[in-house]
Amino acid sequence: MLITPRRDKLNRIVIVNPKGGCGKSTLATNLAAAYARQGPTPAIMDYDPQGSTMGWLTRRPANLPPIHGIAAYKKSMQATRSWQLRVPNETVNLLVDSPASIDHDDLRQLTRDSTSILVPVLPSSMDIHAAARCIADLLLVAKIDRRDRKLAVVANRTRKNTKSFAKLMRFLDSLGIPIIAVLRDSQNYVHSAEQGVGVCEMQPSRVKQDVEQIEKIVAWLDAWPERRRESTSVASISRQPKVSGPLLRRPSFGST
Repeated sequence: MLITPRRDKLNRIVIVNPKGGCGKSTLATNLAAAYARQGPTPAIMDYDPQGSTMGWLTRRPANLPPIHGIAAYKKSMQATRSWQLRVPNETVNLLVDSPASIDHDDLRQLTRDSTSILVPVLPSSMDIHAAARCIADLLLVAKIDRRDRKLAVVANRTRKNTKSFAKLMRFLDSLGIPIIAVLRDSQNYVHSAEQGVGVCEMQPSRVKQDVEQIEKIVAWLDAWPERRRESTSVASISRQPKVSGPLLRRPSFGST
């Protein structure tokens, strides 16, 4: 499904949830806009047949920092698949917008070389159930190891002080997976999608709360090298043989 060059410094961020309408494209476009502002040019790889992120890119004003778009849902007879999915050499942040109803084989391939995996979750019983199934598949089917600390949850379209929000947070707390941001139910995301911009590129006084949450996600994503080093250290320690009993034994001397 996914063929991308293996590059040590490529931050490959996969946004996944088989439930449609959970905000994968909203998350991908806003993170791409944030990375575009700080440079170098990021890339979005859109696997969703609806092409929402590619449509957002076509509406993006020319005077804003560029974002490279890869329409992975399209297949061409005029080019090889690896050529279609090529990532620019200067790109260090690649955002993968996964499709809905992804099967197990595609899930394994999609997440195989990821540095970070984000699961957006909405505060409804149906969405919570779908998210629980998605996370179970990531752990059991895609074999994502919790110790790698590459998996995180983003609560999306939330309204604080509501029963649905409280239920969502109880569910997320029970997972043992970090909740790195809570995105509110705001028209700012609707307007940004219509205009081809990220909330970080809108009037600051209007989007301050939203930008703060996007910045939290970016900070967590940017820490992937540290998380990888720490998980490697933990893995090496766990592989060391366990020694039972004292390391040094006092020699016994028989009577003469």
